[in-house]
Amino acid sequence: MPKPRPPMPIPFGWFVISYSDELAVGESRAVEYFGKELVLFRTESGKPVLLDAYCPHLGAHLGYGINESSGQGGRIEGETIVCPFHAWKFNAEGYCTEVPYAKNMPPKVQGKQCLQTYPVVEDNQVIYAWYHPDAAAPLWEVESFPEANSDDWAPLQRFEWVIKTACQEMAENGADSAHFRYVHQTATFPETELTYDQHYSLGVQRADMQTPKGMVKGSITSRGIGPGQGFTRFEGIASTFLMGNVTPIDDETVHVRFAFTQPKVNGQVKEGGVNAAIIRDICKQLDEDKPIWEHKMFRPQPALCDGDGPIARFRKWYSQFYTEPLAAS
Repeated sequence: MPKPRPPMPIPFGWFVISYSDELAVGESRAVEYFGKELVLFRTESGKPVLLDAYCPHLGAHLGYGINESSGQGGRIEGETIVCPFHAWKFNAEGYCTEVPYAKNMPPKVQGKQCLQTYPVVEDNQVIYAWYHPDAAAPLWEVESFPEANSDDWAPLQRFEWVIKTACQEMAENGADSAHFRYVHQTATFPETELTYDQHYSLGVQRADMQTPKGMVKGSITSRGIGPGQGFTRFEGIASTFLMGNVTPIDDETVHVRFAFTQPKVNGQVKEGGVNAAIIRDICKQLDEDKPIWEHKMFRPQPALCDGDGPIARFRKWYSQFYTEPLAAS
């Protein structure tokens, strides 16, 4: 029996749609996010662009070319993408700029935006797209992370999952203190100070660790910028920076990207040992959560108790990223 459909829409915000090095100049490809078929391409000037995928002419998908197995969609000419069906050209603003065989531009497209375009920002070695169900302009800016933009930090170690769940269900884990003990087998319930302010969330957990050289003071700081951008900093034995990016494919499926980096030592990347163990353990925790997320239902009015953590406060903060309130039952 399938699990009940989560009664929540796709939230609005900035979401990762690709790593920067996955999209070359002059490349286009089909992607599916936000419950939509889209085409992602990079113009000859290097600008990434995200558009609705289907040509307004006869409905060809701009993300699929003649040779579908190549993964390459419509070809790029200058700052435009060319439809693989009849060679209509579209710019980054979603306007048709040329119909090569027509004497006159069709009235339905002449001077009109005929493909929805999505604001795009490239930073932190990734490409972010702004999604809003009403196509509203971005309400906040993408945050730049020094660790992801500095040669003093190691190249990103990247891990990906596709999970049958909703963005809110995953994010709620940070406020759910009790599950750490019973799912991840931590020795104690973590004591995390959580604060919420506008579209930001901040969690700070103090974690002193016993080592052969004595006690090492440590901390875990998690920051969310809306529902789709965030990071976690692990300080202590081995400093680790994690970009945890969750992007909705549709209202029941998410694409999760974990990107880790650690500071170089004397200009060299430190491999193995504690550094590698920290990354393995974080990925293991996500693998432990995955089957629970995929087989649980969402309780809009849960029977919470003391010790659960500030789940109600988290939900109130997260609700701002929906254009309509969630169903009560």
